[in-house]
Amino acid sequence: MPILPPSLDDRRFDDLVEDLIARIPAHTPEWTNPRLGDPGRSLIELFAWLGDTILYRANLIPERQRLVFLKLLGMGLRPAQPARGVVSLSFAQPTELGAHSIAPGARIKGAVPFETLTETTVLPVTGEAYIKRRLTDAEASRMAGVISGLSRVHRLNGAVRGYETTPVFAEGRAEPAGTDVFARSIDRVLWIALLAPQAPDEAAQPTVNDAARKALGGGGTGAPSLLSVGLVPALKMPALFEEVDIATPVPVMWEIATKGRGALDTDYLTLEPLPGSDSTRGLTQPGTLRLPMPADSFLWVPPNNVGDNPRAGVGDTPPRLDDSARAARLIGWLRVRPRPGAQVSSLSLSWLGLNAVEADQRVSLSGQVLGVSTGAADQVFSLPARSVDRESLVIEVEETGRGYQRWHRVDDLAAIDDDPNVARDAGVFELDAEAGTLRFGDGVRGRVPDRQMRIRLASGRFGGGRNGNLAAGSLAEVSATRIDGRPAPAMKVNQPLAMDGGEDAETLPVAEKRIPAMLRHRERAVTAEDYKVLTQQVPAVDVGRVEVLPRFKPRDRRFDVPGVVSVLALPTAPFGPAPNPRPDRPFIERVHAYLSARVPLSTELYVIGTEYVALGVSVAVRIREGHARDKVLYEVREAIRRLLWPLAPGGAEAKGWPLGRAVRERELEVEVSRVAGVLEVGGLNLFRRNGDDWAILPRASVDATQTLSLAAWQLPELLSVVAVESSGGGAPTDLRAVPNPFAQGNAVAVPVVPEFC
Repeated sequence: MPILPPSLDDRRFDDLVEDLIARIPAHTPEWTNPRLGDPGRSLIELFAWLGDTILYRANLIPERQRLVFLKLLGMGLRPAQPARGVVSLSFAQPTELGAHSIAPGARIKGAVPFETLTETTVLPVTGEAYIKRRLTDAEASRMAGVISGLSRVHRLNGAVRGYETTPVFAEGRAEPAGTDVFARSIDRVLWIALLAPQAPDEAAQPTVNDAARKALGGGGTGAPSLLSVGLVPALKMPALFEEVDIATPVPVMWEIATKGRGALDTDYLTLEPLPGSDSTRGLTQPGTLRLPMPADSFLWVPPNNVGDNPRAGVGDTPPRLDDSARAARLIGWLRVRPRPGAQVSSLSLSWLGLNAVEADQRVSLSGQVLGVSTGAADQVFSLPARSVDRESLVIEVEETGRGYQRWHRVDDLAAIDDDPNVARDAGVFELDAEAGTLRFGDGVRGRVPDRQMRIRLASGRFGGGRNGNLAAGSLAEVSATRIDGRPAPAMKVNQPLAMDGGEDAETLPVAEKRIPAMLRHRERAVTAEDYKVLTQQVPAVDVGRVEVLPRFKPRDRRFDVPGVVSVLALPTAPFGPAPNPRPDRPFIERVHAYLSARVPLSTELYVIGTEYVALGVSVAVRIREGHARDKVLYEVREAIRRLLWPLAPGGAEAKGWPLGRAVRERELEVEVSRVAGVLEVGGLNLFRRNGDDWAILPRASVDATQTLSLAAWQLPELLSVVAVESSGGGAPTDLRAVPNPFAQGNAVAVPVVPEFC
């Protein structure tokens, strides 16, 4: 039988009223009619109501004990996780021509507040990315004469390859699907044009260019300006059973154009990202990097006019810009290309921009007094907000004769140190990050703050939640401070991609459900159930289904491999038409990172998606009288989709179609027959994908039924379902089209040319 928390007293209001009325003859026999509305009856009901509230509070004792048990286990509620992403900044006024270093913590306004995470330098330049796009065979053939003429104009002796200067990420827009800037170009180079702001009139443009070039080169300060570049790699869906691990950095080099030996020659200076500034981890994840710029005297662009420079855009020179307005604002060319000797032929990006910075959904608070110590043991103080970032929290305690001193966070006051003298004198506190509370020691396990001494929040960052997962373009304004403390000029924000990763704080009922699992696995993955429970607990990941395949090595499709555990995880997705849910690379990386820290050292762990087998279904049904034809056929299609859906409410048990279970014709017929309005199933056919077409599955020789067999790691994916009203001919045998019942079978319709138009 299930173990349920007992009710210490199960009597309710009505029970108490009846009990009190039953006692009237024993205590006041002269009261013979305790009817409704009688003053005495009203007193009975008042005391019954008071008694009911007391019993309600008494029955909360088991609930309280569970909460106390949570604390004894050290299972605090999990704090909210912030959404984050990369944005680029630009000056609101084009007349701003200086370089401004912005301190971390710039507040970005939106539906929820965001803050920048690092220092960044906003320069009076914009960046536009271009590639020298290789021509297709048809384009090259059509333009062969032009290319031959250009080779004579430019006096080129070798082979000539034409290209088209093609912008990517135009106007700061992202390409979520990604574009391969190396594979699409003839030189495996991504070119970034550095453009000065638009001058109010054409005559003033050279002056504006000089000011922007000076700011880009350091502004005469003697220190190089740092150009912040933001990149978002295109993270494609991993191949089936691909081993997803920490991605290998892409070996590239950054260069900026400078003047060569000749009057029109172009050379390049290599720029190395500032140490510690590359949060892209070698162009493998969204982030930023900072490039130290050379002095403005080294910045140079070759003449863009063919009349002045016959070799403009030829060979290894920057691409030629045919837009004269943009060419007039050009003050430099930055490029990124593979390092010499590196076998890099592909670099797929979703976005690249300048003056970029990372931001997340938290706000910084500082300099707030939390309270005054009473000198008692185990004092608890509340922070000004919940869901605090542990790493950013700095707490200071006032000490007699020393002023404010920083105290340090520990995970458990009872485990400070083995030496009791060290534990007694340690200036530490315990943090409940979700609730935003601090607890100090008792004089044995951690010091007690001196009486009448203040506790202060020196700094900390707070916030998070799903409401921070904002769509692209949701953030527009920023309020920033320069590193010298002065306000920064008005700036705009470009948010090219959605902010993601936000997760709400854990609720108490969810935490209570973790108690049995916590006692079983103790944050260690040993049994299959441990892997399932821990996978469901991965932060900032919506896991819709988990299956554990012990001793299964995905790459070899082989079972009984000692020491191997494969965790098959699918993301949450609403029930609907195909495609079925598939885990992307960030999903698999987060699950793998969380589980790998909790598996035994000898375990070879794989986190994988499933292999879907394409399936098509056609069915013919007879419809009961009084039921709408279109509605019944729609419900038939939805019933088949729901049965084969991999997540809840799919499958016969509403938990998703079982992994590796064959799809049988008879099982689908039973599901269709349950649809209201279906009188009879006139036939059903199963189809399997055969290239770009569908092939009907063969029928068994024993019972003439169809079966789609699946391996232990496979699930069906219903890509096509056709439901028709039965006319005696059975289900369609071709999924490509359903025959038109009004067409004549013995005649072919052909178009004719009318005499008059």
